[in-house]
Amino acid sequence: MIGSRTGRASLGRVRGVTEYAAARSGTTGQVRLADIRQTPLSIQEVLDAVCEAAVGGVTLFVGTVRDHDAARSVTALNYSAHPTALDRLHLVLDAVAERHPGVVLAAVHRVGRLEIGDAAVVVAAAAAHRGAAFDASRELIDDLKATVPIWKHQLFADGTEEWVGTP
Repeated sequence: MIGSRTGRASLGRVRGVTEYAAARSGTTGQVRLADIRQTPLSIQEVLDAVCEAAVGGVTLFVGTVRDHDAARSVTALNYSAHPTALDRLHLVLDAVAERHPGVVLAAVHRVGRLEIGDAAVVVAAAAAHRGAAFDASRELIDDLKATVPIWKHQLFADGTEEWVGTP
């Protein structure tokens, strides 16, 4: 797991508890899981991180590696993260939490080589009502993709390659 460069210990499996919130000064307790990993992502871990008795709606988004980009056949992806990526992910989560009081959040992104069908990113938002969960989840994935410095290197069936999202 990535995180040692930033001084944050990885949380590993989280079962609906608030270790992340306790480890962060100034947080509201809404952010339950944030990580960038080289290992396969667990959808259940992300779901477990946001589920609690007060939750009536959970929105879960799983971004997977598809077999094409436009009309080109993709064989695999390699994701790379800047050393500040985990800090940026924390900032995104904290900002979404601030704009959506009462919504519980989690996000995990994978780096390294991913094959077709692998989960690349998993985000979840949970709230008392579905509307708040949907709104926060959409904002979370959009902000994560727009601002967290994680880059995709696409490998195509014809032997060509392409970097996506680089500065």
